[in-house]
Amino acid sequence: MNAVPGDEFIVAHTAEEAVDRLAVLHKRATDALSQALSRYLKNREEPDAAQRELFRYPQLRLSYLCQGEVPSTTRAFAKVQTPGNYSVTITHPEAFRKYLLDQLGPLMADFTVRVDVGPSQQNIPYPYVVEHGDELAGSGVTAAELARVFPSTDLSATSDSIADGLYKWEGADPMPLALFDAARVDFSLRRLVHYTGSDWRHVQPWILLTNYHRYVDQFIHMGLERLRNDPRFVRMVLPGNVVIERGMDEGEANAIVAGVEWHRFQMPAYHLIANDGDGVTLINIGVGPSNAKNITDHLAVLRPHCWLMIGHCGGLRQSQTIGDYVLAHAYMRRDGILDRVLPPHIPIPALAEVQVALQEAAAAVTGERGEQLKRRLRTGTVLTYDDRNWELHWAQERPLINLARAIAVDMESGTIAAQGYRLRVPYGTLLCVSDKPLHSEIKLPGSATSFYQRAVSQHLAIGIAAVDLLRTQLNSLHSRKLRSFDEPPFR
Repeated sequence: MNAVPGDEFIVAHTAEEAVDRLAVLHKRATDALSQALSRYLKNREEPDAAQRELFRYPQLRLSYLCQGEVPSTTRAFAKVQTPGNYSVTITHPEAFRKYLLDQLGPLMADFTVRVDVGPSQQNIPYPYVVEHGDELAGSGVTAAELARVFPSTDLSATSDSIADGLYKWEGADPMPLALFDAARVDFSLRRLVHYTGSDWRHVQPWILLTNYHRYVDQFIHMGLERLRNDPRFVRMVLPGNVVIERGMDEGEANAIVAGVEWHRFQMPAYHLIANDGDGVTLINIGVGPSNAKNITDHLAVLRPHCWLMIGHCGGLRQSQTIGDYVLAHAYMRRDGILDRVLPPHIPIPALAEVQVALQEAAAAVTGERGEQLKRRLRTGTVLTYDDRNWELHWAQERPLINLARAIAVDMESGTIAAQGYRLRVPYGTLLCVSDKPLHSEIKLPGSATSFYQRAVSQHLAIGIAAVDLLRTQLNSLHSRKLRSFDEPPFR
């Protein structure tokens, strides 16, 4: 395929050719927009019509004429079921290269498809080529003026209608090739930088979400240990894009950790980066379903392999002990935040691969199995509230909780699982009992400190061990349980 950029669509004969062409077109567009923006800020030179034609996302098109092939794969993604034309605009194709190849490669191998790449009609909003904001500082140009001269964000044209099942597939031509278009992805990439305090390119495909900072301390400790002892890991990136490289002196690394101003960011992220691209990210999302929905809305555009909630909860059963684990097999959603797009009566299935991995990891880390492990690790329904002081309404809530057979309560797990279901990202929950509010074991300063010193390190180790187990079963992990009747070919 000729990779010289032009305005025409060009047939790609391999997945690699397609991604290479996307990369060329995206660089041409962003360079042109960035340079035009710089000229305007410097001397108010407006781009002409020919220059404006360059400010467009690249587009990937796929045409499928069913010729009777019936692939034997049970793969839940990279497959087409309906003949027709599909398309999607793409942003940052170099950064998403592995993902794009993982989707296009099997599609082109298993189906008789034609793949074309060219410039779309979708403009790149100028804020998405401004990396740090320094370019605009002191220029005297307002955002309203820039929006008059350059393409700007149009959130009315950005939605999650495909993920939410609101897209009208019947008669659509072309049909969507992926869940998110380029503008929706770029929107979330910028939000990730804002909330997590680090470049979105550092986010790893295996994501742990927690609701307490002590898990961060343990993640950093374990990460530094892996940098010393596991050659697969090459660096750790902390909030503010602070980097600790493999081989760095231990004293220097600890000094860097101590100087990180994580509190500047709402949901600080910590990334343990592997040389094979299969590292682990931990994000402290804080407390509440709003934060949980917010961050997963944006993480989803990265198409991670899995996100796991690793946090603490209140135990609801007398037989539980502080420090016990809860493996969620079901969720009772009383968070309210997704009721419009995913009503609470819609079941959120547990994913067998994730459940088995978490249980096996718990056995390996604790050294307990059989009846001994069952005493420490309880499976059942987790209740997720939007009210932190739900205990004050216990008399009214008790009958429903009793009917649900709930064994633990928190404010994030049901939201995160529902978001995984909605956005087709494998999910799971392993919680640790930090208090028993219904049995006079409430959170007190002394008991909380004692509990966390005893349990947090082991709990986080179980989460990381589960990721290690899941890494070997990607095709089955991206489960068909997450796919609806009408789905784009890309996962």
